[in-house]
Amino acid sequence: MSSSDTPRGMERSTADLESTPVKGIVQTPPAALPRRLRRILALDDFEIAARRHLPRPIFGYVSGAAETNASLRDNWSAFEELGFVPRVLTDVSKRTQKVELLGRAYAAPFGIAPMGISALSAYRGDLVLARAAGQANIPMVMSGSSLIRLEEVAKANPAAWFQAYLPGEPDRILGLLERVEQAGFGTLVLTVDTAVLANRENNVRSGFSTPLRPSLRLAWDGMIRPNWTLNTFLRTLLKHGMPHFENSYATRGAPILARSVMRDFGAKDHLNWRHLELIRERWTGHLVGKGIMSREDACIARDSGVDGIIVSNHGGRQLDGTVSPLRVLPAIADAVGATMPVMMDGGIRRGSDVLKAIALGAAFVFVGRPFVYAAAIGGEPGVSHAINILSTEISRNMGLLGINSLGELGPERLLRIRGVDESRS
Repeated sequence: MSSSDTPRGMERSTADLESTPVKGIVQTPPAALPRRLRRILALDDFEIAARRHLPRPIFGYVSGAAETNASLRDNWSAFEELGFVPRVLTDVSKRTQKVELLGRAYAAPFGIAPMGISALSAYRGDLVLARAAGQANIPMVMSGSSLIRLEEVAKANPAAWFQAYLPGEPDRILGLLERVEQAGFGTLVLTVDTAVLANRENNVRSGFSTPLRPSLRLAWDGMIRPNWTLNTFLRTLLKHGMPHFENSYATRGAPILARSVMRDFGAKDHLNWRHLELIRERWTGHLVGKGIMSREDACIARDSGVDGIIVSNHGGRQLDGTVSPLRVLPAIADAVGATMPVMMDGGIRRGSDVLKAIALGAAFVFVGRPFVYAAAIGGEPGVSHAINILSTEISRNMGLLGINSLGELGPERLLRIRGVDESRS
């Protein structure tokens, strides 16, 4: 066949096709992976490595949820119940996963969810997460239950978001808002599903508390994880002193390790929509409500002036038995998705999970635990590696689905699968 007989769209040679790089992945600095990261091929691999690296109480805090972990399991199984319907022989050479969200262009449709006490899992954990996210041009949400001052994180990544647990008193609310604003954060994420403290039986069983209580068992747990003890805990103490809860209020909170000091949680069961409206009146930046799980609450949040919502069951860490966010996502997106971005988190471990959420109406997703594990075992290179893994999976799966843009995804690309194995725990 001569070149003139070649059908349109097939002009490239086989060599050209084989050398074509994967399109649309997040670009991070091209450095050789450290040895400890070379066997990490998927996000789940970070958890396996972190279990061997972190002391039992710390790993138990990050990995566990409430009571029986029923909601945590449902977060995974909801994705496994859905299968794809691909299209073939479509030109997917121009595929991109870039998205617009709250007035900013991001390189991928996922970000780093807020995870408390990250600096206890990884040395300067919040800064590690913030820098890696900034380098990759994805959003990172700093947790209000963090151990590094929010001003430091805002300096390291001016585009980071800040997540707040609402204090119970109006003066404390306004004081925290003023501090966050002065630090330069442009997006405030209000977590609204913590009216009362959850039943974290897993924390008790693993020996975790806030603050941590000195004991022989706690000392032993640290001794048998010398890498973490030397390079995370003792390194932090020597260079920065005892970590404190820095950002729950406008002032400093309790230390992370104390025999008699109690962490100030404060009563929050009286908080209501009027408090959110008070914040909307005061906060001039973008305002996002996190923890919305019902269509009705999504509509109220929209009418109260939020700029977006995150459909979330808190990673299964609040009311055990709450369904996966993926199950309620379509109804919520149908109700408010035309007027504001509907985001979600919970159970996302693969690029295919990201695409399933987008097909059901999510404008964006957030991932939590895997990025903390990545920071714990690999620091900033570990987080960058995790970002690249997920982004590469998204790009590859877009090609296999037969799409060039995320806007081409819809529920018609999914089918519900019966008889799914729900044995994962």
